[in-house]
Amino acid sequence: MAQLVGPRHDAPRLAPASRSSLRAVWTLAGPAIAQQLLHTAVFLVDRGMLGHYGADSLASMQISSPVVWSTYSLLSAFTVGTVAVVGRRIGGGDRSGANAALRASLGLATCLGLLVTLATPLLLPLVLNGLFPDAGPAVHGEATGYLSVALRTMPLTLVSFTAAVALQAAGDTRTPFLVAAAGNVVNVAATWALVFGELGFPSLGARGAAIGSALAFGFETLALLAVLARASGRVSWRGLGGEREASRRIARVATPSLGERGLQHIGFLGFVAMIGALGPEAMAANQALISIESIVFLSADGFGIAAAALVAQRLGAGLPDDAEEAGLAAARLTVWVLAGVGVLYVAIPTWLLRAFTRDEGIVALAAPCLYAAALAAPLMGAGVVFSEALRGAGATREALVVTFLGGLLVRLAVTATFVFVLRWGLLGVWLGSTVDWGLRAWLGRLVFQRGRWKTAEV
Repeated sequence: MAQLVGPRHDAPRLAPASRSSLRAVWTLAGPAIAQQLLHTAVFLVDRGMLGHYGADSLASMQISSPVVWSTYSLLSAFTVGTVAVVGRRIGGGDRSGANAALRASLGLATCLGLLVTLATPLLLPLVLNGLFPDAGPAVHGEATGYLSVALRTMPLTLVSFTAAVALQAAGDTRTPFLVAAAGNVVNVAATWALVFGELGFPSLGARGAAIGSALAFGFETLALLAVLARASGRVSWRGLGGEREASRRIARVATPSLGERGLQHIGFLGFVAMIGALGPEAMAANQALISIESIVFLSADGFGIAAAALVAQRLGAGLPDDAEEAGLAAARLTVWVLAGVGVLYVAIPTWLLRAFTRDEGIVALAAPCLYAAALAAPLMGAGVVFSEALRGAGATREALVVTFLGGLLVRLAVTATFVFVLRWGLLGVWLGSTVDWGLRAWLGRLVFQRGRWKTAEV
């Protein structure tokens, strides 16, 4: 559990404070990174098994994964407010306020998830025919099977994520990790049986993978809610009172974040549509690449969770300078770690790709893109951590500006130039995203070091 650092009055304070911040970041980030990896391992298992099940099934994940991720990411924007409010209340010793914020967040997650469940029959044809008209009937069929399950079970995904976020904001990253580990066992067993038709079950392909994921998220939801039922925990859903005020505070922080994610996903879906225009082979190659790159953005997210929680807690405790040091320490650690991952991408690209596909044509198409991914890795890490630190402080308008400039304007314009004007194909896609992350890393550091976020009201 993270330790809040008290005020220090000795003159040479930078080095000791930095070491303390590094330790605090590692304490939270280690389990958070592991939990992020395990959480997304649910989707990696889907991609890996479907890659060995059939090329159409793997290509369909180029449709299903972005749609599920965009839906989930947009609807979970309110959890940015959850982190800021719960973290501030925990840092300030206001446990009842933190509990009220948790109850309000779980209620929002349930309601938003149910809206997706009801809207699924309308969403499916719009997505498939509007965004991916050239994918082909076989790919459309597999994507329909996956999305019809994944979207209808969105309440489980949102509630489990919200519960984990509240625990992390309170300084407990270990419990979400342990629950995610158990959930992955459920997912691997169920997905294997339902994709390939083992143990007497029918072979369902992509639909079976979605059912396995839903079972895993259902397990995690029950487990996390049971943990949060403990009245003695640092944060609990037990009790009543304060939910309206907590909802108001969460909404005030999260509204710009919703706009930010809306812009981000408009850009992302346009980015995905460009990949779709390159054909099924490029779509399948991109899925293999994303599976490999997941170690980068999941590690960045883990460090970002640590940065957001520490910034929120230290601001709540009245320690803005320590909050700044924690954010900078998280960014430094992320860059070091992900630069190392980039070296791995350069050293063994084809070996990594063959773990996700047996098609040598896909391997040859994707291998050069891993060099671009190696360059992008530390840039992505810094960009994610600075944005999460700003969100933890409640400075979501600043994060909105960074995402608008990098994730929407620059990414779409540069990628379109590389792909359609210079005709660099899939490599152009990955170089375009690298330019985007470079800009976001630079802007994020600039905004964070200006320090206006220290006075954000939560």
